[in-house]
Amino acid sequence: MYKKLVLFFICITPFLNYSQDFSALWEGHFSYNHIKDFSQGNNKIYAASDNAIFTLDTQTNEIDELTTVHGLSGETISTIYYSEAFQLLVIGYENGLIEIAFDNDENILTIVDIIDKPTIPPTDKRINHFNPYQSVLYISTNFGISVFDLERLEFGDTYFIGNGGSQIPVTQTTIFNDNIYASCMDGNGIRKAQISNPNLIDFQNWTLINSGNWVAIETQIDKLYAINSNRRIYQIINDAFTERFFYSDLPLDLRADNGNLVVTTQNNVFVYDSNFTVVSQVNMDPLYNTKYTSATVDADYIYVGTVDFGILKTPLSNPTVFEEIHPEGPLLNIPFSVEAEPNGIWVTFGEYNFFYNPYPLNNRGFSHLRNDTWINNKYSEVFDAKCLNEIAVNPFKNNQAFISSFFSGLIEVNDDVPTVLYNESNSGLESLILPTDPNYKDLRVGASEFDSNGLLWTVTSRIDNPLKSYNPDTNQWNSFSFTDIIPDGFGGGNLGFADLVIGNDNTKWIASYKFGIIGYNENGGNPLIKAVYREDENMSTELATAVALDNRNQLWIGTFRGLRVLYNTSSFFTDDNITVDEIIIEEDGIAKELLFQQFITDIEVDGSNNKWVATNDSGVFYFSSDGQNTIFHFTKDNSPLPSNTITDVSIDDSNGVVYIATSKGLVSFRSGGSSPFEDLSKAYAYPNPVRPNFNIVDDKVKIKDISENVNIKITDIEGNLVAEAQSRTNQRYRGYNLEIDGGTAYWNGRNLANNVVASGVYLVMLSDLDTFETKVLKLMVVR
Repeated sequence: MYKKLVLFFICITPFLNYSQDFSALWEGHFSYNHIKDFSQGNNKIYAASDNAIFTLDTQTNEIDELTTVHGLSGETISTIYYSEAFQLLVIGYENGLIEIAFDNDENILTIVDIIDKPTIPPTDKRINHFNPYQSVLYISTNFGISVFDLERLEFGDTYFIGNGGSQIPVTQTTIFNDNIYASCMDGNGIRKAQISNPNLIDFQNWTLINSGNWVAIETQIDKLYAINSNRRIYQIINDAFTERFFYSDLPLDLRADNGNLVVTTQNNVFVYDSNFTVVSQVNMDPLYNTKYTSATVDADYIYVGTVDFGILKTPLSNPTVFEEIHPEGPLLNIPFSVEAEPNGIWVTFGEYNFFYNPYPLNNRGFSHLRNDTWINNKYSEVFDAKCLNEIAVNPFKNNQAFISSFFSGLIEVNDDVPTVLYNESNSGLESLILPTDPNYKDLRVGASEFDSNGLLWTVTSRIDNPLKSYNPDTNQWNSFSFTDIIPDGFGGGNLGFADLVIGNDNTKWIASYKFGIIGYNENGGNPLIKAVYREDENMSTELATAVALDNRNQLWIGTFRGLRVLYNTSSFFTDDNITVDEIIIEEDGIAKELLFQQFITDIEVDGSNNKWVATNDSGVFYFSSDGQNTIFHFTKDNSPLPSNTITDVSIDDSNGVVYIATSKGLVSFRSGGSSPFEDLSKAYAYPNPVRPNFNIVDDKVKIKDISENVNIKITDIEGNLVAEAQSRTNQRYRGYNLEIDGGTAYWNGRNLANNVVASGVYLVMLSDLDTFETKVLKLMVVR
């Protein structure tokens, strides 16, 4: 990927750290629609999106991605710079972090000098601009200017150039006539100093040449230009300012490319020659309703960064035809809810806050990854439905999905096309009723789930009959009251419902804001309803945030303050003294509550009955079926998670891919597990044959599509036992040579003596312990 320089500095510079490449098991699903900055070099265009980079080879048109999966931090990018001389890309972030990606190397260098500086307020550490000069970078920040040596990979001096040596926001620097110029905001004007002065750390060596607010300054060959916040560009001659042009919108970006001066506003790009003559002007194309952010120019084309369409490439000589360029990805990097399906994932970006308040309302559309292709429906295509959240895919019509809107109702989607918006006028859905304005419409539809009969169940907040069922085949709606638990749906204090899961007995389990977990069963027309939320029921809080039923019909409950389990769900409505339990684990010889006081955002159960538990600020956990063993704990420090705030998790049971939605983007982890099958008819082993170039010990042979309760024996052709495993005994992650994870078993090629087996034919004998069905697979190993 990128080339690494001067390795020995990792030992002598304490602020340097190399990040790990996670691409073997992880995949990033980032949006590249919003371009923050550009850089050029070695026939490539480098484009920065919110928290990821992509490169465009201008000769081959190949696109490569650089994300958290390759070692980036996932923080919000503010500016980038590529150095041809040192063959590296420097990435600056809004929080002051700097990362360096080297050509032809998989490591990312992380530099935390600025972010760890205690004398600089966190709000002032933003990296605004990189200006290369000889072998150093002048880094413009919201506190001043820092100098970074690209050859030695270390920081030099920091210049606080405000009056009295104060910290002031510097937007950009440039070198002109042996002087360094700095454009500054907050009324700090433009300041300059002699570049050869060895004592630029002394603020008295900097001269104020003009007051006011300056957004950018740049050198174009032998001329110097600066842009003021008054939307005017000035040429500076002998420190005198001459106005050259007044823009209708505030310029956002000023740079010099290939002898041209490029000015970008939200609606236009202006390219000037050395005489300040416009040689090309890009206007807004009606086919691309967006805003421009920045632009760069090569010999023949202008590359325009946009908010919504990545790069728009257009000819320099006739900028009227546009080519949209960016890697495939979802609409945005703020996934709120995800729903996996075989070989795909649905994503929404709407949101409501901790108190189930959707305001200010957002207009964001949804995305669908299907067979490695992203299909994006923008807000204009979803009937103006706002705050889209939960997704339910029809298990009987896999081309149909329903998406909840926490303001507008429910959208039906067929073949990736929104077809109907259900609201109070055409369905059984209801708006909340404001006492002060009974005509106000606000349908807060949230959690949704299909049952085994093909009925869609949803919950709507702030009404008396929040539970709704809908039959897509008959268009029939039914409503169910919660007034036995919540007497006043609007004013009773229950602000919303977080989650919904349906049991085999058709009990609906619902996580609520005020009444913990609510269980509801129609019971043949004599409905049963009950809630668990009180302290004497061992609930840590009344605020439930997640709910999941595992393969043993045990109810796992996530709350604002920890985890609870209802082990006996069958007696929920009949037991007058129902209680839930915390999970007690032993840690360093001390008994502790699992996830004590953690804010849990989601719980998912995989094919092995293991639990994925998402948290609001501690990443995501993967626990054994009983919660006693932590198999994985992923955070942004040890994985490609771009944030420790996990908004949702969903599992593709067909292949074991776990999709993890965070506050800063979507990633997926190939756990390898899958759901078990009802029988052994489709069981197979791969790779088969196992060839010499296959790393059998680490990559392992997979025995796929096995049943839930199975015994597996591997023997050589003479019948000698090589390995054996049994469901619920030799489970994965416990270090056995043959391990079972749901519908998949893994063999590392070792025998009972822990030696890698020799070449030969091996028999994989499968026995279902419940049905007594058997199957024998032949596996060829070539060493």
